[in-house]
Amino acid sequence: MAEETERYEKIRRLADEAGFSCAPLDPSSLVPDPAVRAMCAEDRCRRYGASWSCPPACGSLETLGRRMRRYSDGILLVSVIPVEGDFDIEGIREGDILHKKRLDTLVRQVRTFCTDILPLASGSCTRCAKCTYPDAPCRFPDRLWPSMEACGLFVSRVCESCGMRYNNGPGTITFVSCILFQR
Repeated sequence: MAEETERYEKIRRLADEAGFSCAPLDPSSLVPDPAVRAMCAEDRCRRYGASWSCPPACGSLETLGRRMRRYSDGILLVSVIPVEGDFDIEGIREGDILHKKRLDTLVRQVRTFCTDILPLASGSCTRCAKCTYPDAPCRFPDRLWPSMEACGLFVSRVCESCGMRYNNGPGTITFVSCILFQR
């Protein structure tokens, strides 16, 4: 018990240093919802069938659900980014880049002492200007993480279940990721 608490606390400290707000996350509470995957299929973000991190390439809900259930612990990672308004596309893009950079840094740090982890990203992977999907393998398979949405998770509900706010008011946008790990 002390080791699992120590591991979580170490990850939490690193997450704080990276700039995240965070909360404990119980992976057993992560239940893929086909309605979320159906929203992916509507392709509003134009990434469905265009990225290794998104459906259908990222795997079925059953496969992703099994992957998530392999882990005993998790940490929810939230970035609340100030923006000029709902249509501040540049501010939103910069917030997305910042959040993903924070997650990259944290995952590298956590992997130095905890090798069996599953990061779940915020939105589609944006590492490459053009994803190789479906013509060639991913250029960065060790940094290929499905999004929480691709896993069928209602991100706002996950936040609520962890006691974190998803809607942080006007002039903000919230990005959410998590890392699942073993005790």
